[in-house]
Amino acid sequence: METARDPKSLISIVIPVYNEALSLPGLFDRLGEVLAVLGRPYEVIMVDDGSKDGSFDKIVELAKGRPVTAIRLKRNFGQTAALSAGIEQAKGEIIVTLDSDLENDPRDIPLLLKKMDEGFDVVSGWRQARWKGSFLSRKLPSVAANWLISTLSGVPLHDYGCTLKAYRADLVKGVVLYGDMHRFIPAYASWQGGVVAEVPVSYAPRLHGKSNYGMGRIIRVLLDLVVVVFMHKYMNRPMHFFGGWGLVSFSAGAFFGALSIVLKIMELRDFVETPLPLWSALFIIVGVQMVMFGVVGEMLMRTYYESQGRRPYVVKDKVAVS
Repeated sequence: METARDPKSLISIVIPVYNEALSLPGLFDRLGEVLAVLGRPYEVIMVDDGSKDGSFDKIVELAKGRPVTAIRLKRNFGQTAALSAGIEQAKGEIIVTLDSDLENDPRDIPLLLKKMDEGFDVVSGWRQARWKGSFLSRKLPSVAANWLISTLSGVPLHDYGCTLKAYRADLVKGVVLYGDMHRFIPAYASWQGGVVAEVPVSYAPRLHGKSNYGMGRIIRVLLDLVVVVFMHKYMNRPMHFFGGWGLVSFSAGAFFGALSIVLKIMELRDFVETPLPLWSALFIIVGVQMVMFGVVGEMLMRTYYESQGRRPYVVKDKVAVS
């Protein structure tokens, strides 16, 4: 049975920043208003992702007298890396992430925490009003991408791209993030047994700077999705993937080879008159290679777990009954 979270537990708020010096005063004002009435201890971790507009100095200036930790990365590593750096430093039982450009409203943080108190492990924001007037260029690709991610991951969310999310720290701390994979954390958490919810949140177009959203990002996200789904389904059994396709390819090669021999024996087609022998050799070679990839994958998987003392499972509770 789920129990409510401790209302006095520490809340860590992680905010990646990239060239947002003009947005930071408004962000601090809104964040200060929310945290003043939150009724919970908190910390704010702001990660400057190699900004070139003085964002880090602005963070330090505005953070005076507040429980804010400012981290500056050596160069621009991307939003996922900045979030990962902040999450790694977070000490709270609950970690809340949001953007610094004010497209996410800090005043929605209590909505996420209230939902967390109902027993959920991850609460994701859903920006229902975004992309008005940009149906073909932004809304349609976004809807399609979110549908595809939800279908392949098995975790239905309307807005995977919304940075405003709340996580239980024990679930998110063990997730190593690469590329643009921060948006897939709800799927990771669900695969580990976490319970995921979604709540509508407000959305406002950015007032300063320009958005990095575009078709290029969608393509990168979809490529990362392939990696994420593969790691989830076949991380512990790579031979099932590579070996399975290898056997299919080998069987196809054997079939084409047998068919070419039958045609030769029946004097219907000579070997040089049909591409079947070439197809046979190609598919058999690919099949053997795929099986060998599976063997190498199994060796790497076992090395990964055994060298680091990891286990392919997560324990939720342990009760000794006498």
